[in-house]
Amino acid sequence: MGKIVVTEFISLDGVIEDPGGAEDYSRGGWAFDFDRGADGDKFKMDELLEAEAQLLGRVTYEGFAAAWPEREDEAGFAKKMNEMPKYVASTTLERPEWQNTTVLSGDVAAAVAQLRDEVDGVILLAGSATLAQTLIEHDLVDELRLMVFPVLLGEGKRLFPAGEQKRTLK
Repeated sequence: MGKIVVTEFISLDGVIEDPGGAEDYSRGGWAFDFDRGADGDKFKMDELLEAEAQLLGRVTYEGFAAAWPEREDEAGFAKKMNEMPKYVASTTLERPEWQNTTVLSGDVAAAVAQLRDEVDGVILLAGSATLAQTLIEHDLVDELRLMVFPVLLGEGKRLFPAGEQKRTLK
C-alpha cells in the first residue's frame, strides 16, 4: 500500500496559490523571492528521490510538463522527474505528452484511493492546490510537508479554506 505525501510551498498566512508565478494570480511567483538554501534544496531532492510516483493536478502537470522534459542536471533531479510514473487528476486532459503519465479522470477521490492501494511506496503530490484540498477532505493524505516562506500575501487560495470546522490531524 502506498503513502500519499502532499508537499506545498506556503506563505505565513497560509496561501499556497501560484508560488511559481505561472498562473493568473496578481501575487504569483512569491516563492522565487527567497533562496531555499542548501537545506531547502536537499529537502526537495530527498523527497523526490524517496517517491515511487508523482500525483499532480492538471494545472501543475502542465507547468511541469512544459519545463522538465528539456532539463538536465548533475544531481539527477530532472532525470527522476522525467522517468518516474506520473498520475494526473483531470477531466480535461486527454493526451498527456510527458513520458510515463497516466490520467486519472472521473471520481478523483476513488481513483487516488485505488492508486494508493496499487503503488508500493510514496506517491508525492507537489503543489496542485485544488487536488490537495480534495484529498485532505477525503482523508487520503498520509503526510503533509509544508515549506513555509516568510511572506504575508493577504489573499489567495489557502490550503485550509476559511470557515473550516475544527479538525484534528494525526
